Amino acid sequence: MNRDHALFVTIGLLAGFIAGYLLRDVMATRQPAFQGGVSPAAAAGEAPAPPAGGSSSTGAPSGGAAPSAGAGGGPPMAEIQRLREFVEKNPNDADAVLLLANLNFDIKNWDRARELYERRLQLKPGDPDVLTDLGVCYREMGEFQKALDFFDQAEKLAPDHWQSRYNKVVVLAFDLKDYAKAEAILDELRRMQPQNPSIGELAAEVARRRAAA
Repeated sequence: MNRDHALFVTIGLLAGFIAGYLLRDVMATRQPAFQGGVSPAAAAGEAPAPPAGGSSSTGAPSGGAAPSAGAGGGPPMAEIQRLREFVEKNPNDADAVLLLANLNFDIKNWDRARELYERRLQLKPGDPDVLTDLGVCYREMGEFQKALDFFDQAEKLAPDHWQSRYNKVVVLAFDLKDYAKAEAILDELRRMQPQNPSIGELAAEVARRRAAA
């Protein structure tokens, strides 16, 4: 999501990271824990950059006066509507498309978010965060193998992209019950992010579920 997030973050673990987002449950909604996955930006504690005019890599649409997230203090649906109208008039504004995708992700409009992330990748290919968020959308839609495929693509593009691996663990352990593969990836995550408390919490949840299986 820049996402200004990444895949399956809907896990209660990540509540602290989600504070910057409008509605995002990022794959880790607290009820129940580990229900979703983790978005790169959300996991990093980032918030979506509002459009400010002029193309940039931080999410500012290049088409001019696009509405910014939270502009005027309006409700999220009003922001989405204004941005949707902007994107209809500026379909090739990659940053506006990304922001609209992120807003739809935040309200769990998974199919629309998926469509917009795919359009963003057509306009600007090779973004591991967008690939991860797209994978989260597919996971939420029950298409687990497609989700894993997009996480794999993100990992190949950015070998240090821990969020894609994190989300793979969520799908493998929680959805597919393949605990052996999930724990192998957890070992990689621990080496990559030894101080990351979210990975320790994820590992504990995987172990709990495996013991209960």
